[in-house]
Amino acid sequence: MAETNALSTGDAESSPPGDDAAALAALGYTSEYKREMSLWGNFALGFTYLSPVVGVYTLFGFALATGGPPMIWSLVIAGVGQLLVSLVYGEIVSQFPVSGGIYPWARRLWGRRWAWMAGWVYALALLATIASVSYGAGPFVALILGFTPGTTSTVLCALAVILIATLLNLGGTRVMTSAAIFGFAAELAGAVVVGIWLLTAHREHGLGVIFHTFGAGGAGSYTSAFLASGLVGLYLYYGFEACGDVAEEVSDPSRRIPKSMRMTIYVGGAAATFVAVALLLAVPDFGAVISGKDADPVYTVLQNAFGDVGTRIVLCVVLISFLSCALSLQAAGSRLLQSYARDRMIFGSSYLAKFSSARHVPPYALAVTAILPALVIVGSTVSADALTRIVSFAALGIYIGFQMVVFAALRARLKGWRPSGAFSLGRWGLPVNIAALVYGVAAAVNMAWPRTPDAAWYDNYLVIISAVLVVGLGLVYLFVAKPDQRSDAPAGDAIPG
Repeated sequence: MAETNALSTGDAESSPPGDDAAALAALGYTSEYKREMSLWGNFALGFTYLSPVVGVYTLFGFALATGGPPMIWSLVIAGVGQLLVSLVYGEIVSQFPVSGGIYPWARRLWGRRWAWMAGWVYALALLATIASVSYGAGPFVALILGFTPGTTSTVLCALAVILIATLLNLGGTRVMTSAAIFGFAAELAGAVVVGIWLLTAHREHGLGVIFHTFGAGGAGSYTSAFLASGLVGLYLYYGFEACGDVAEEVSDPSRRIPKSMRMTIYVGGAAATFVAVALLLAVPDFGAVISGKDADPVYTVLQNAFGDVGTRIVLCVVLISFLSCALSLQAAGSRLLQSYARDRMIFGSSYLAKFSSARHVPPYALAVTAILPALVIVGSTVSADALTRIVSFAALGIYIGFQMVVFAALRARLKGWRPSGAFSLGRWGLPVNIAALVYGVAAAVNMAWPRTPDAAWYDNYLVIISAVLVVGLGLVYLFVAKPDQRSDAPAGDAIPG
């Protein structure tokens, strides 16, 4: 990988603010954001979006019950695959450090229509993920306070998470960055402390168990069981793209953002794997988890290791992780919507493009990332199935958005694009791009694969149906409203000529 010397010297050397503004102007934009985010702040945003604690604590029980201890390898596989994607993204954002991420990247690599669809799918997936993460915080609040979670309490907790995240985001880049760094520090410290304690004082097994299934998968093919358990890795390793969503708030973004993307994968992946291994080796009875007798092995392990008071303290750290994850998701989503709006590519553009003169954030775009997820959550009081159906699309939608950009980058390379930013893969660009696309498509297929043959057909194919509906609605709007014809911002200029 080829990078300029300024990156290798760390965060101290960076381009002057005037150079950043001039570089952005050369790309066709001026910005009302303030460049107040450092390399570490940018990394913290990506880390808290990825949120290893949220991912592992939420899905560990499902993965272990489905695939047994070897499910841990899915974290390694997904980590390597997403690292490939992050390298491709690093080249793109280094050349086009424009806020909004997936939408402007796809626009410069291919064109307006492709960009509109990529951003549409990714935006709806982000909004659904905000609802999902916020809703997931409710049961942890109940465990901390010692009551049985119900629909009403879970909904109220979720709305409180959204409200707090929105207020922090409205505080501006500096406040949002400080909150992200605090969330990162709390999450990483919690992961390290919990992992070390479990490994040194409450380890029940040797590392060899990661090669034994303990009967997971039953009499059928274990490959199918492992692929299903692998969803824990696929749901965990995204968030690095948020580093690029706030490109206009980072000084020297062409050098810093590719680095923070890779740091997100390295540190987030290491933290997630460390916690997962520590939990795995502390599970007292794998058979009980696989049979369903122990439905919440994470809580079982924490209770055995820390007792009531200690478990509540650990769960408080988990709750901070949920909040900081929602904060980062909102930041990414609002920048995406504002990027659409300033190109006049979405309904309500005149409002979504507006900035707060005091805080230098897009308040209406932030409001959308709060109100729509809140409506989804409130709707769960009427139908829990409705919430399930909406959020079931979330992870697949993000992967589809990812791969639309990866595919656009591959197409652009084959048409002559040579990344010209401060970060470049050089001759490795094409093979890495191809490998990233193969991984992403395989991951999306695994997520969408129907695995409940005994359920009604619409439940068995729920993820696929959700994706088809979202893409279909986007295509109808694209060809009826023709938003791409309202914009004269640069598009497709990565390809020479």
